[in-house]
Amino acid sequence: MPDLPPHIGIDRPGSFSRSVFHERHPVLIANLLADHPYPPHIAEALEALLAESLAGTVPPRTPGGPEIHTWHLEIAAHAGRPWDSLPFLWAEAYFYRRLLRAVEFHHYESPWCGVDPFAPQKRAQLDGPELRTDLDAYASLEGAAPDDRRRALLLAALWGNQADLGFRTNNPDADTANGDLVADDSDALWALADAPGDAPVIVVADNAGREITADLALVDHLLETGTGPVELHLKPHPYFVSDATGRDVVDTLDALDRDPHQAVRDLAGRLRDAIRLGWLRLRSHGAYVHPTDYRTLPSDLAEEFAAAKLVILKGDLNYRRLVGDRQWDPTTPFAQAAGYFPGPVAALRTAKSDLAVGVDPARLAKLDADAPDWRLTGTRAFIQVKA
Repeated sequence: MPDLPPHIGIDRPGSFSRSVFHERHPVLIANLLADHPYPPHIAEALEALLAESLAGTVPPRTPGGPEIHTWHLEIAAHAGRPWDSLPFLWAEAYFYRRLLRAVEFHHYESPWCGVDPFAPQKRAQLDGPELRTDLDAYASLEGAAPDDRRRALLLAALWGNQADLGFRTNNPDADTANGDLVADDSDALWALADAPGDAPVIVVADNAGREITADLALVDHLLETGTGPVELHLKPHPYFVSDATGRDVVDTLDALDRDPHQAVRDLAGRLRDAIRLGWLRLRSHGAYVHPTDYRTLPSDLAEEFAAAKLVILKGDLNYRRLVGDRQWDPTTPFAQAAGYFPGPVAALRTAKSDLAVGVDPARLAKLDADAPDWRLTGTRAFIQVKA
């Protein structure tokens, strides 16, 4: 196997990855302190984490909570390193794990145990005008031609990734109204999803709020069209700002139940029935909150992926974990970067980080000339498939 490119780091001044720590995270911490009446010791722990991540080193302590064996090994490999020498993906995952420790999310004797620090932001999106627009659009699909409806639901799930609350932390006014596809392997995606057989289609979710709502509509379509059972894989606990958990799915279904559109309420009813009957299986795994990419998948999850008809990975973080958060030449074929994956895989992702693969060279030249920051704005998207 050829050598992989170097990891994207957070050490280069002016880079996007560095700005996440020096610009996004300070706003994120301020938002948490505004959203919750945290006592002084939790507020101090959050401020200390922020200061450490900007100018400190990784301490030898293993952060508490589940998956402790994995974190013990990861900390042993990185303890003592300055934060700005860490790989971007690892450093981000570690920051959020430490954040959960600071707010005592896994501390069973704390009244803050199990309190999702990002819940107020998630609830605001479920109650917001953008979701209202999304649900109006969903209801308008009644009576649409089957191919048009299918295309609309796939694109809604794709562009729902623009609603990433981490991205919007320091880009609250980002113009995501327009966008275009850099790569579109949707025909290959449907060929795999529609293939005969009882193997499940696995959808690995990314964000709560508007994105998981669109994902659930896509899941409903997969079930309606008889592709077989569907598994929706979720985070076992809060991770990055708006990552979807089982609690978020329940909250979303409750919101759909209250919608004025009968079509939306019917959607919620079908999804609840599918869960009860076992056609829609909600699943989680500790690997989804590991600080590593999918080349190090635990054997049980790798076997599930290998046995699936298709794995659909949603969002920018899953994309980074799939191809590796590395300094790829953007023209590297997607099938090459994701070739190790144990089964057929499709990535649905809006670009909100430096990473890109599978870009046609002529298209890349035009993108770089017309909008040099095209990889960061959330207005370009990818539907890419490795069969």
